Amino acid sequence: MKRFERLRQIRRLDPERDYLEIYRLTATLEFPWDYTRALELALYRTYAVPSIGRLLAETAELTDRTQKRYDDTALLLDAVVEHGFGSDEGRTAIRRINQMHRSYDISNDDMRYVLCTFVVMPKRWIDSYGWRRLSRHETAAAAVYYRTLGQHMGIKEIPASYEEFERCLDDYEEAHFGWDQGAREVSDATLALMASWYPRPLAPVLRSATLALLDEPLLRAFRYEQPSAVVRSLVRGGVRLRGRAVRLMPPRSTPRYARQNREIKGYPEGYEVSELGSFPVPGLRGCPVPHQGRSAAAPAE
Repeated sequence: MKRFERLRQIRRLDPERDYLEIYRLTATLEFPWDYTRALELALYRTYAVPSIGRLLAETAELTDRTQKRYDDTALLLDAVVEHGFGSDEGRTAIRRINQMHRSYDISNDDMRYVLCTFVVMPKRWIDSYGWRRLSRHETAAAAVYYRTLGQHMGIKEIPASYEEFERCLDDYEEAHFGWDQGAREVSDATLALMASWYPRPLAPVLRSATLALLDEPLLRAFRYEQPSAVVRSLVRGGVRLRGRAVRLMPPRSTPRYARQNREIKGYPEGYEVSELGSFPVPGLRGCPVPHQGRSAAAPAE
């Protein structure tokens, strides 16, 4: 297979009908590394909304059990990508996601915003750092894929197109990004986790490199010092250079899923999708008693 042959295959598909096939080809064959990094950034970005960052701090899932939370989130989301919405694994993953979310008082607006990050941040990342830009077919298919996921999660008033997802994300961040001490603690724990995947002496360099990839609204929300122009240029230039190198390599012949990533550390002996995630106890770690009823509505499974 030649480097652009799969893109031609994608363009022969219908984004509305074949959205899962297109998304799977894009995320697991064309851009597996980029999608992993972009979705990490997407979830990290949500901490800058105080209502989200504060809740994550209260649950302690991302401060006390950071690696497990990372593993479980990646594996649950990827089970749907790998097996599909109608499979046993996909339905079980969505059920687990919904069980966890219904245990907390999460607004529909926050849920919809998180969904928007999954659509928008991969395109922005890949257009900046990937070996090629995302095509319109891929962008449209991603919007349909996450619109479908959002419907299974019971989220209301989901954007209908990529452009609407992008506008919703930008408007929400402009209105809601802000400082919260708990959110900063969650952010620090996440940066430490990412550094822990590499030799310890590299931790300060990796933290600085990660901060150099963040945009100014995120840095302001967490009150991080702005990276120097030199550091920002070197880091972003290095990631772009990687994309150019990938373009010269033969295309992948086998898909790569989250369960195969070296960053997944917690399940060396394997796992059951039904056992992933947390099982909140009412009254503990931010789980409300009684439930306040502002969360997204119960989904159709």
